[in-house]
Amino acid sequence: MAEKPAWLKPHGRPWTRGPGRVVFENPWIEVTEFDAVAPTGRPAHYGLVGFKNHAIAVLPIHDDGCVTLVGQNRLPFADYSWEIPEGGGPLAVDPLDGARRELAEETGLEADHWREVLQAQLSNSVTDELAFGFIATGLRQAAGGHQMDATEDLAIARPPFREALRAALDGHLKDVLTLAMLLRAYHMAREGALPAALARAMLG
Repeated sequence: MAEKPAWLKPHGRPWTRGPGRVVFENPWIEVTEFDAVAPTGRPAHYGLVGFKNHAIAVLPIHDDGCVTLVGQNRLPFADYSWEIPEGGGPLAVDPLDGARRELAEETGLEADHWREVLQAQLSNSVTDELAFGFIATGLRQAAGGHQMDATEDLAIARPPFREALRAALDGHLKDVLTLAMLLRAYHMAREGALPAALARAMLG
């Protein structure tokens, strides 16, 4: 990782947590209320959503420059979402293992080449969720095919990369990891950080 620029130096005092009280828990999240002290010195009542898994995102890019997306109905916004393959990976497990699993389960694909290109804090004012994003290339059908869980009803699309990127920039793909990974891959293709033949196929 490159050295941080000088302007990234933090200022002030950090938050201070007092005792926490778990007010909700299930296999995926834990909601804890804290009596805390803000960096300004003021007391605050803080609710933190703690995640028991990492967020895992995979951008599968085919040799012809197309990408594989999955479509599904999502509960929180009661809408339909086209997005890259995503899911949760246990905190104690290498995120790459989770990425391989999610790709196979949601798309029936496996990849010869994997590259971690993104780490992100999702909604860091109220959650501690960390996301890991991977680009997967050298794609082929997995021997086991799709292995979706009991709550998943997925559709598959394979648009050209630039078409998917345009859909995201036009607001048709609202999932933040999908947007971030498409923009990251676009930047890498433009900057020569991806194989030349693949970059040409993506940008052509």
